[in-house]
Amino acid sequence: MKVHVKHWSAVAQWRWNTGNNNDAAADDEGDVCGICRIPYEGCCPACKMPGDDCPLIWGQCSHVFHMHCLLKWLGTPASKQQCPMDRRPWVTAERKVNNNVGNAAC
Repeated sequence: MKVHVKHWSAVAQWRWNTGNNNDAAADDEGDVCGICRIPYEGCCPACKMPGDDCPLIWGQCSHVFHMHCLLKWLGTPASKQQCPMDRRPWVTAERKVNNNVGNAAC
């Protein structure tokens, strides 16, 4: 018996490395932008395609947001240049590459 494949479709999924080492404990509510509430794998409302054109930005307070969402937030007078989650002064964290796995780590 011979089988001939006439058509096939590949499916893939990707995720941003947000520094959450316990992926089993991560639920959908924890992997969303705190400003727009859209998952990190998606893009912010200002973008059309997720990925490198819609990057994530980490604060020293360890909160993560879509870069465009945070820039829009910080541009409002109500923000007072504070993190929208904990109201600490916003300071962008310096991300370092973990040489063991090649992913960004806090």
